[in-house]
Amino acid sequence: MAQERLSMRKIREIMRLYYEKQLSQRTIAQVCRVSHSTVKEYVSRASAVGLSWPLPEELSEEQLYGRLYPEKEKPVVTGRALPDWQQVKQELSRKHVTLRLLWTEYREGEPDGYGYSQFCELYRQWKKSLDVPMRQDYKAGEKVFVDYTGDRLSITNPETGETQPVEVFVGVLGYSSYTYAEAQPSQSRENWIGGHVRMLQFFGGVPEVVVPDNLKSGVKDPCYYDPELNPVYQELAEHYALVVLPARVRKPRDKAKVETGVQVVERWIMARLRHDTFFSLADLNRRIQELLRELNDRSMAHLGQSRRELFEAIDRPALNPLPQKPYEFAQTKIARVSIDYHVEYDKHFYSVPNRLIHEEVRLRVTEHLVEIYHKSQRDPVAVHPRSYATGRHTTCKEHMPLNHQRRQEWSPERFLKWAEQVGPNAKNLIQMALARRKHPEQAYRTCLGILNLSKKHSPERLDEACRQALAAKVFAYGDVKDILDQLPSADPALSSTPTHPNLRGGGYYQ
Repeated sequence: MAQERLSMRKIREIMRLYYEKQLSQRTIAQVCRVSHSTVKEYVSRASAVGLSWPLPEELSEEQLYGRLYPEKEKPVVTGRALPDWQQVKQELSRKHVTLRLLWTEYREGEPDGYGYSQFCELYRQWKKSLDVPMRQDYKAGEKVFVDYTGDRLSITNPETGETQPVEVFVGVLGYSSYTYAEAQPSQSRENWIGGHVRMLQFFGGVPEVVVPDNLKSGVKDPCYYDPELNPVYQELAEHYALVVLPARVRKPRDKAKVETGVQVVERWIMARLRHDTFFSLADLNRRIQELLRELNDRSMAHLGQSRRELFEAIDRPALNPLPQKPYEFAQTKIARVSIDYHVEYDKHFYSVPNRLIHEEVRLRVTEHLVEIYHKSQRDPVAVHPRSYATGRHTTCKEHMPLNHQRRQEWSPERFLKWAEQVGPNAKNLIQMALARRKHPEQAYRTCLGILNLSKKHSPERLDEACRQALAAKVFAYGDVKDILDQLPSADPALSSTPTHPNLRGGGYYQ
């Protein structure tokens, strides 16, 4: 409204300068900071309706604007039969169907019906009465909109009772609003890509365009004019022969469909799970799929049809076929096997046969699987389900040492003997770290890290840090290191400088 009133003031000023001051249109354009064509249009419109300067005193700004820009007359709705506009909108979503074709078919059934121009105007008026997401014209099988919900669900660790939040991925087809949803551990690239793969399998086909929000897992640079996709996301698009068209930044209408879909998933699926407890991601996703079937089968009040009915009738026939093999995203990493016969990936530890301690291995990691290879062997030496639990271990009993073959070099007894040389608190801390693990070998890495701190700090200083760690009930290497860094170095009892009878004191040089 502010811009419209500004235009009204400009019109009045332009007319004053043109008629009273008799300035040229180019000069007026410079003075009023508008284009030359705008000045010409205002003057032409004023002349056409018989307005000049001075303007009548009783003419308000709104009336002036209305004289220059009269509203178009709306077509008069007579008693003639109206088409089913919802059916018209549905037919327009099909390929090669136009309003003129539908008007021709309408007149074949209604010879005395509306003319083509009124038919089009009535259809436009009907569309304006719809909600914003419904007004958009989506072609059959053309677009799918993807995003994550704002709220999250959770799964519970059956052993500890700890809850882990999980993300909910949502995909919505443009025309039918046919919806897909699944829970994921995080918004990582693996999960983002995996969600697309499973969504397309769920649809049974590939749309022409996928419209994501500017999530970092998918869009590397959300430039307004030329957004740059993440290379892996680009590979996915090429594999499925689809186009990725990210929503423009701060353009909510670009993603109105998925925002509505996200809201529906939050209300009709996530809200119904608020009192339920799930102990695995698989159990949670099985329940989501059950509720998803109900959601897609439920009739939409404004259409009188379900999402599934519209999908089967309109969207599915227009989808492109799936490729023979689904896209699989995998990352590789070179790692060295630690003394506890585990390798680390994304802050989780996976076991390998204990004979490979200190050996270099190659990890191939997908969204759900971790494969570990040694040298040039074609078959993996270990395969584990992917885990996103930070600081935890995934261990196969077959990988553990037999008859303590490998524990002759490293054993709980050796760590405790080493800790005893540091002090009683260090020994208690190492004992607690070993006892907290299901298998003592899983704590070897932590014990080695803590005791190796004695190479940089005095036994007294390290033992004091272990005492404070025990009091705080923290047993990780990083916690002990942080405590050491915070200990005051001026305290002689905690000084890292060893004492020796041959060391010269500060007074020696005085």
